[in-house]
Amino acid sequence: MLRYNLQTVRAYLLKGDFERFWNYVSPAWAGRFLDLWCTKAMRSRIEPMKKIARSLHAHKPLLLNWFKARGEISLGAVEGLNNKEKVVMRKSYGFRTFKVAEVALYHQMGGLPEPPATHRFC
Repeated sequence: MLRYNLQTVRAYLLKGDFERFWNYVSPAWAGRFLDLWCTKAMRSRIEPMKKIARSLHAHKPLLLNWFKARGEISLGAVEGLNNKEKVVMRKSYGFRTFKVAEVALYHQMGGLPEPPATHRFC
């Protein structure tokens, strides 16, 4: 398969090569690897891989933050926060303006006091 030099084989090899990115410890070395990998992907003449390389290059600082924060931030807490935000946005589906949805997010996420209700719910 390798000697046929098919685009699918080259794309598979590029994908496999990118897996090494997550093994780096230093953000500097990871950044160097990312630059080299993006260059290799851009030269591959495979348009989907070039699109991925452009996206990774555009988000490089965010990707390198993962190496800086490794082990310091619990991903479970982040996922819980994202889930809470999604629930609030789902509940605020009928709101007419974004401002009202934003206030709902502030109340739910920030624990802001709610105005007194005219009815008492049991």
